[in-house]
Amino acid sequence: MQTLQARATLPTMMNRRDLLRLGAGSLASLALPALAAPNPGNPLRGLNAVTFKSPTCGCCTGYVRFLESQGVRVRVALEDDAKLERFKDSLGVPATVRSCHITRVEGYLVEGHVPLEALVKLLRERPRVDGIALPGMPVGVPGMPGKSAEPHRVVAFTKGRVTPFLTVRPA
Repeated sequence: MQTLQARATLPTMMNRRDLLRLGAGSLASLALPALAAPNPGNPLRGLNAVTFKSPTCGCCTGYVRFLESQGVRVRVALEDDAKLERFKDSLGVPATVRSCHITRVEGYLVEGHVPLEALVKLLRERPRVDGIALPGMPVGVPGMPGKSAEPHRVVAFTKGRVTPFLTVRPA
């Protein structure tokens, strides 16, 4: 109790060194990217995932980093392109929705560069689907550089059947 009382009676005036520390700390916190720390309300936080990708694909590595920035623990399995396609065939991923990599998380398949909004919806709603996909490799989604002006249409797939899941509009 004495410590608390002693702190309460300390002068409130800051010296120049304290002011500089406070300012530097504030600037550093503003400089951190928005995805650097996982959102505490994010259902991805603390999950385990496996991403299957080609060893030469850099955008897949960018997507893994995106998942990790959301608090997902990701194990990467490297496969050559032909083996990866056969693997996707065995999982029932329709050829029309394929991209460069596939992630398995919480019993779902996530094909390609699926945006955060779609992942959150998938894990909160837990629909009866095999997985979701963002077909192709569009610009401006996690792992793909650039800014997109076009909406991204995420689809769900089950037993080879494809249905709309979520349209994500650019910010």
